[in-house]
Amino acid sequence: MSYFWDVLLIILLFSIFAFSHSVFASLWFKNLLAKSIGSKIAFYRLFYNFISLLIFMAVYYLMPKPDVIIYDLQFPYDLIILGLQFLSLFGLVYTGFKINGKEFLGLSQIKRYVQGNYDINDLDEKMELRIDGIFSFTRHPIYLFSILFWGLRPYMDLFYFVFFICLTIYFYIGAFFEEKKLVKLFGDSYLEYKKRVPSILPIKFK
Repeated sequence: MSYFWDVLLIILLFSIFAFSHSVFASLWFKNLLAKSIGSKIAFYRLFYNFISLLIFMAVYYLMPKPDVIIYDLQFPYDLIILGLQFLSLFGLVYTGFKINGKEFLGLSQIKRYVQGNYDINDLDEKMELRIDGIFSFTRHPIYLFSILFWGLRPYMDLFYFVFFICLTIYFYIGAFFEEKKLVKLFGDSYLEYKKRVPSILPIKFK
């Protein structure tokens, strides 16, 4: 029974992180913030990333770690899974080079603010519509490779399994709300893109 409460607490703590992360990333919150601080919202992206990391680390630390083994792959299957995990990490890094890393981190925004040419309509990030390369197979390659990296493990315990399930569900929920913003920004161009390319898994279901 104690494992049940451990699992429940893991889900609850992850939900706290997910809720705060989503609220602070929402358009309504950013618009409200922009009305209050004006072009200084250029600093928000860097602040948001830093705070999100701190909350994530705190939540992860506070989560119970029930030591229940779900599976433990033996040789050579452990090496096969590790190889696939390495490939997913390579895919994650590759995708990172395909996006504007400085914009994602919040550094480009601060540079534009210091130079005096920050557009407040960008809010905290100048969004770009990427539909080429890896983005022609999946609309959210970072989510895809993150799920694969976290899920492909030669050893899985109860804590990590529950955490992985929560993370995967949150990626799908996050993709849904993120795309609502992208439709507002890019209109029909993004709607056409959605028709052609699957969301996370590079499989088009009819």
